[in-house]
Amino acid sequence: MTTRIGLATPVLAPLLPVTGTFTLPFALLSSLLSLRVVRYRLADDHYLGDNSAKDGGSTQSQKTNKLFRASCCHANFLENVPIAFILAAAVELNGGSRKVLTGALGSLFVLRVLHSELGLLKEGGNGFGRAVGYLGTLGIQLGLAGYGAYLVKGYWGF
Repeated sequence: MTTRIGLATPVLAPLLPVTGTFTLPFALLSSLLSLRVVRYRLADDHYLGDNSAKDGGSTQSQKTNKLFRASCCHANFLENVPIAFILAAAVELNGGSRKVLTGALGSLFVLRVLHSELGLLKEGGNGFGRAVGYLGTLGIQLGLAGYGAYLVKGYWGF
Protein backbone atom coordinates (compact mmCIF):
# COMPACT_ATOMS: atom_id res chain seq x y z
CA MET A 1 0.00 0.00 0.00
CA THR A 2 1.33 3.41 -0.92
CA THR A 3 0.89 6.57 1.07
CA ARG A 4 0.66 10.02 -0.44
CA ILE A 5 3.05 12.60 0.85
CA GLY A 6 2.27 16.29 0.44
CA LEU A 7 -0.87 17.93 -0.85
CA ALA A 8 -3.45 15.65 -2.39
CA THR A 9 -4.77 16.29 -5.89
CA PRO A 10 -8.19 17.62 -4.78
CA VAL A 11 -6.44 20.39 -2.85
CA LEU A 12 -4.58 21.38 -5.99
CA ALA A 13 -7.54 20.93 -8.31
CA PRO A 14 -7.44 23.32 -11.24
CA LEU A 15 -6.84 26.73 -9.72
CA LEU A 16 -7.63 28.69 -12.87
CA PRO A 17 -10.13 26.64 -14.88
CA VAL A 18 -11.66 29.58 -16.77
CA THR A 19 -8.37 31.30 -17.55
CA GLY A 20 -6.86 27.94 -18.45
CA THR A 21 -9.73 27.16 -20.80
CA PHE A 22 -8.99 30.26 -22.85
CA THR A 23 -5.29 29.55 -23.27
CA LEU A 24 -5.91 27.33 -26.30
CA PRO A 25 -7.95 29.74 -28.46
CA PHE A 26 -5.65 32.65 -27.62
CA ALA A 27 -2.55 30.55 -28.35
CA LEU A 28 -4.05 29.52 -31.69
CA LEU A 29 -4.79 33.15 -32.58
CA SER A 30 -1.29 34.20 -31.54
CA SER A 31 0.17 31.43 -33.71
CA LEU A 32 -1.97 32.50 -36.67
CA LEU A 33 -0.80 36.09 -36.33
CA SER A 34 2.83 34.99 -36.05
CA LEU A 35 2.60 32.62 -39.01
CA ARG A 36 1.08 35.39 -41.12
CA VAL A 37 4.11 37.60 -40.41
CA VAL A 38 6.46 34.76 -41.32
CA ARG A 39 4.54 34.06 -44.53
CA TYR A 40 4.91 37.67 -45.69
CA ARG A 41 8.60 37.70 -44.75
CA LEU A 42 9.29 34.50 -46.68
CA ALA A 43 7.32 35.69 -49.70
CA ASP A 44 9.43 38.85 -49.93
CA ASP A 45 12.78 37.42 -48.75
CA HIS A 46 12.72 40.06 -46.02
CA TYR A 47 13.60 38.38 -42.75
CA LEU A 48 14.02 41.30 -40.38
CA GLY A 49 11.85 44.30 -39.74
CA ASP A 50 8.39 45.10 -40.94
CA ASN A 51 8.96 46.74 -44.35
CA SER A 52 8.29 44.35 -47.21
CA ALA A 53 9.32 46.67 -50.03
CA LYS A 54 11.16 44.36 -52.41
CA ASP A 55 13.29 46.98 -54.14
CA GLY A 56 14.96 47.98 -50.85
CA GLY A 57 15.17 51.65 -51.82
CA SER A 58 11.63 52.85 -51.60
CA THR A 59 9.19 51.96 -48.91
CA GLN A 60 5.61 51.07 -49.45
CA SER A 61 2.92 53.03 -47.71
CA GLN A 62 2.15 51.59 -44.31
CA LYS A 63 -1.46 51.39 -45.43
CA THR A 64 -0.63 48.96 -48.25
CA ASN A 65 2.35 47.14 -46.73
CA LYS A 66 0.96 43.73 -45.72
CA LEU A 67 4.00 42.77 -43.66
CA PHE A 68 3.83 46.01 -41.71
CA ARG A 69 0.14 45.55 -40.90
CA ALA A 70 0.59 41.86 -40.02
CA SER A 71 3.47 42.79 -37.70
CA CYS A 72 1.30 45.44 -36.05
CA CYS A 73 -1.48 42.89 -35.47
CA HIS A 74 0.92 40.45 -33.86
CA ALA A 75 2.68 43.07 -31.74
CA ASN A 76 -0.59 44.59 -30.56
CA PHE A 77 -1.89 41.15 -29.58
CA LEU A 78 1.29 40.48 -27.59
CA GLU A 79 1.04 43.86 -25.86
CA ASN A 80 -2.54 43.49 -24.68
CA VAL A 81 -3.52 39.85 -24.21
CA PRO A 82 -0.93 38.95 -21.52
CA ILE A 83 -2.08 41.87 -19.37
CA ALA A 84 -5.68 40.73 -19.68
CA PHE A 85 -4.69 37.17 -18.74
CA ILE A 86 -2.83 38.39 -15.66
CA LEU A 87 -5.87 40.41 -14.62
CA ALA A 88 -8.21 37.46 -15.29
CA ALA A 89 -5.99 35.14 -13.23
CA ALA A 90 -5.98 37.61 -10.33
CA VAL A 91 -9.78 37.83 -10.48
CA GLU A 92 -10.19 34.07 -10.65
CA LEU A 93 -7.76 33.40 -7.79
CA ASN A 94 -9.65 35.90 -5.63
CA GLY A 95 -13.01 34.21 -6.16
CA GLY A 96 -14.40 36.09 -9.14
CA SER A 97 -17.48 34.81 -10.93
CA ARG A 98 -16.69 32.18 -13.52
CA LYS A 99 -19.53 33.47 -15.69
CA VAL A 100 -18.12 37.00 -15.62
CA LEU A 101 -14.64 35.74 -16.47
CA THR A 102 -15.92 33.53 -19.26
CA GLY A 103 -17.82 36.48 -20.72
CA ALA A 104 -14.83 38.79 -20.39
CA LEU A 105 -12.29 36.43 -21.95
CA GLY A 106 -14.72 35.31 -24.66
CA SER A 107 -15.42 38.94 -25.51
CA LEU A 108 -11.71 39.71 -25.49
CA PHE A 109 -11.10 36.93 -28.00
CA VAL A 110 -13.77 38.30 -30.34
CA LEU A 111 -12.40 41.83 -29.92
CA ARG A 112 -8.86 40.73 -30.77
CA VAL A 113 -10.11 38.97 -33.92
CA LEU A 114 -12.07 42.10 -34.89
CA HIS A 115 -9.04 44.29 -34.25
CA SER A 116 -6.79 42.30 -36.56
CA GLU A 117 -9.03 40.72 -39.19
CA LEU A 118 -11.59 43.51 -39.64
CA GLY A 119 -9.35 46.34 -38.53
CA LEU A 120 -5.64 46.45 -39.23
CA LEU A 121 -5.69 43.89 -42.04
CA LYS A 122 -8.47 45.58 -43.99
CA GLU A 123 -7.30 47.73 -46.87
CA GLY A 124 -5.86 50.90 -45.40
CA GLY A 125 -5.57 49.42 -41.92
CA ASN A 126 -8.57 51.32 -40.59
CA GLY A 127 -11.47 48.91 -40.74
CA PHE A 128 -14.26 49.33 -38.19
CA GLY A 129 -12.85 46.43 -36.18
CA ARG A 130 -9.77 48.40 -35.27
CA ALA A 131 -11.56 50.97 -33.12
CA VAL A 132 -14.02 48.41 -31.74
CA GLY A 133 -11.19 46.01 -30.86
CA TYR A 134 -9.05 48.72 -29.31
CA LEU A 135 -11.74 50.30 -27.17
CA GLY A 136 -13.23 46.94 -26.25
CA THR A 137 -9.85 45.58 -25.17
CA LEU A 138 -9.30 48.61 -22.96
CA GLY A 139 -12.77 48.15 -21.50
CA ILE A 140 -12.13 44.48 -20.73
CA GLN A 141 -8.79 45.27 -19.09
CA LEU A 142 -10.22 48.09 -16.98
CA GLY A 143 -13.28 46.01 -16.12
CA LEU A 144 -11.15 43.08 -14.97
CA ALA A 145 -8.89 45.39 -12.96
CA GLY A 146 -11.88 47.06 -11.31
CA TYR A 147 -13.53 43.74 -10.56
CA GLY A 148 -10.28 42.41 -9.11
CA ALA A 149 -9.97 45.45 -6.86
CA TYR A 150 -13.59 45.06 -5.78
CA LEU A 151 -13.01 41.42 -4.83
CA VAL A 152 -10.22 42.35 -2.41
CA LYS A 153 -11.77 45.52 -0.99
CA GLY A 154 -12.06 43.87 2.42
CA TYR A 155 -8.28 43.64 2.58
CA TRP A 156 -8.13 47.43 2.63
CA GLY A 157 -10.86 47.75 5.27
CA PHE A 158 -13.79 48.69 3.05
